[in-house]
Amino acid sequence: MPIEEINLKIEEKKLPEKVNAYLKEANQRIDELFETERNRKVPRFIPCNDKLLYHWLSAIKDSDLCLGKVYCEWGSGYGVGACLAALLGFESYGIEIEPSLIEESRKLAKDSNIPVTIIERDYMPEGFECYEGSGGAELIRPENYTYQNRSGLRPSYEGMEADLDEVDIFFIYPWPGEQEFVLEFFQAVAADGALCLIYLGDDEFGLYQKTAAPFD
Repeated sequence: MPIEEINLKIEEKKLPEKVNAYLKEANQRIDELFETERNRKVPRFIPCNDKLLYHWLSAIKDSDLCLGKVYCEWGSGYGVGACLAALLGFESYGIEIEPSLIEESRKLAKDSNIPVTIIERDYMPEGFECYEGSGGAELIRPENYTYQNRSGLRPSYEGMEADLDEVDIFFIYPWPGEQEFVLEFFQAVAADGALCLIYLGDDEFGLYQKTAAPFD
């Protein structure tokens, strides 16, 4: 697979005041969600370490790795990652399928005066399917991808101004065991040079870059 894992030095600097204020408000709302047990209606929602996420996104922005400023989060939850990316100057999109999380994330972004676009849908565009395999869900291979072989269209989400192959950095917090699936999906839809930041749990992140396939 033409994907390279990237080692990036992360410096945990003092957060800018606007970022700190946003995270304080976001975490208060998320804490309330769990304290009132409303999270039981969205059992797949588990927050990541948002401060570390900011430091990773900041380091990526300051490096020469990121080709542009389009950010897309797969499974954006409360929209924290998408808002942090927007605060760093990215054109930021969140993809979320759970209506209650979409409503809360849009409200939080609006109340915080942060320009993000939260799109209601599954993050897999038309042309991809999951099927049960020996190791869990697997992705239909790129050679069977509808957009490439049938319609001739580029993969995109309705409501998102950029196509997926115009996204510079993707972020996702996958379920355990789904990392290979996510990287395979990333390989299929992303442009060469695009980045995929994955939260692995326990304050660990992995950063990956799609590289050009070698010529035969």
